[in-house]
Amino acid sequence: MTSPVDPATSAASPTITPAVRGALTRYRIIAYIVGVMLLVLLFVAMPLKYLGDNPAAMNVVGPLHGFLYVVYLLGAFDLARRVRWNLGRMILVALAGTIPFLSFYAERKVTHELTQH
Repeated sequence: MTSPVDPATSAASPTITPAVRGALTRYRIIAYIVGVMLLVLLFVAMPLKYLGDNPAAMNVVGPLHGFLYVVYLLGAFDLARRVRWNLGRMILVALAGTIPFLSFYAERKVTHELTQH
């Protein structure tokens, strides 16, 4: 007879508790938002400011992205704390919100890792 928790699989991937699932959902949402906002900042607001001499979009999108990145950091920290990532892993996931398209990749990788059984 097999036990409900297999030690070989539980060490490889953490158990998804309701708290971890909630933290993962919050992280996924804010990772997408921050990723989109970073793309808008880099490919819309900055060209408008520096090529079009119109800083209006930058004045809105820049601070908004900054605020949302802080929310992203809180979400990443919350998830890291719940799944007990080491400091290096937590820093890599946190930095993913600063490089275009990387937050989408990090979100997919983290989600796949945590939900894989």
